[in-house]
Amino acid sequence: MSSMQRSSEHTTIAPDPFAYDREHVVQLSDWTFENPHHVMAKLKKLGGYYNNQRRTVANLFRAGDAGLADRAMWGRMRMDPTDIADVTGAAYTYLMNGRPPAAGWTGLFRPGERLRLRLINSGAATYFDVRIPGLDMTVVQADGQNVQPVTVGELRLAIAETYDVIVQPAEDRAYTVFAETMDRSGFALGTLAPREGMRGPTPERRGRALRSMADMGMAIGGSTMAGMTTPDSPGMSHAGHGMSAPGAVPHGADRHGPGNSMIPEVTQPRLDDPGNGLGEGGRRVLVYRDLRSATPTAQEDKPDREIELHLTGNMERYLWSLDGKKYSEAPQPLPIGLGERVRVTLVNDTMMEHPIHLHGMWMVLENGAGDRQPRKHTISVKPAERVSVIVEPDVPGKWALHCHILYHMDAGMFRVVEVSGRAGN
Repeated sequence: MSSMQRSSEHTTIAPDPFAYDREHVVQLSDWTFENPHHVMAKLKKLGGYYNNQRRTVANLFRAGDAGLADRAMWGRMRMDPTDIADVTGAAYTYLMNGRPPAAGWTGLFRPGERLRLRLINSGAATYFDVRIPGLDMTVVQADGQNVQPVTVGELRLAIAETYDVIVQPAEDRAYTVFAETMDRSGFALGTLAPREGMRGPTPERRGRALRSMADMGMAIGGSTMAGMTTPDSPGMSHAGHGMSAPGAVPHGADRHGPGNSMIPEVTQPRLDDPGNGLGEGGRRVLVYRDLRSATPTAQEDKPDREIELHLTGNMERYLWSLDGKKYSEAPQPLPIGLGERVRVTLVNDTMMEHPIHLHGMWMVLENGAGDRQPRKHTISVKPAERVSVIVEPDVPGKWALHCHILYHMDAGMFRVVEVSGRAGN
């Protein structure tokens, strides 16, 4: 049996290697009164239907000549730098433990107690950036797996991800648990307080997030343009630039067909990158490079096999897929042998983050932590990023692999992984 993963019948549950006095679940979600099928229909007609933060003519003139050139480049790619989330605060109310910001949720504490907050993102289409002004958060679990403690001021919670953090409020006052959406169009809100009825101040809202050409794979390694091509704009290709970045890899010749509207010429790991709209203000933000398993994960010299999967899409037509094929067009299930050790490299060809979730087995994130690489069940892949994970399944069956933005999954970013007693081809 794999030393990296063991079936549940042979697993014993050890006590957590950290102490706390009280715990609270903090479940984040999004809610709309619109029928979700109507939401999907609107996205199919216009991918940016809910994006009310698009740049205006006034923005263009304030930006000057550089802004004109930048706008022209985005226009040739048929994309918008404010396209951060498909469904925004224009449709959603954001909830914390089922309560909207006006109603609020309260978690009680006694000053000096160590509180374990179990942060869960159960939204359909929303990333949340979580912080508690006045308190540091010590991350002790990621996706239910113990990690070596790391203290941060903020963390980004992708859809389906969970983080357990320890906080220790010393003062007899209310602290605000603030979960701002990645696109800054709204927030969920709660309170940690010594008594019911107390409420902390609402933190100042941050400005809208913007994609840059660097985020799109166009300024990697200090070059002015690493390159992003679209099927109808080959003149935008600048192959060969940006290859000085560690781990940077040029995209292959496969453009993945009409199901993919753009190709980053160069992709690279972004494990040290907190993501769009984060990393300013003096707060330390959790990044994947920080995660180190509390116990060793088995290491081998090399995997038995390697698979590269491209996350692909066409925002104008609202098509989402893997390797340019939506689920209805996909070939047979992706075969992996029982106990086979496989490296899966996820390459994001799109301008959106994708929280990729694999059922039935852990993904060991190759983040440079040696024999302490963390196990996760959901990996958030940034635009123009490539991330590698190791899977070594020990339970046979057919398992789902999909983007956990539910509209992306429904539109086709879904595959079946079949684990059997024979190695895959």
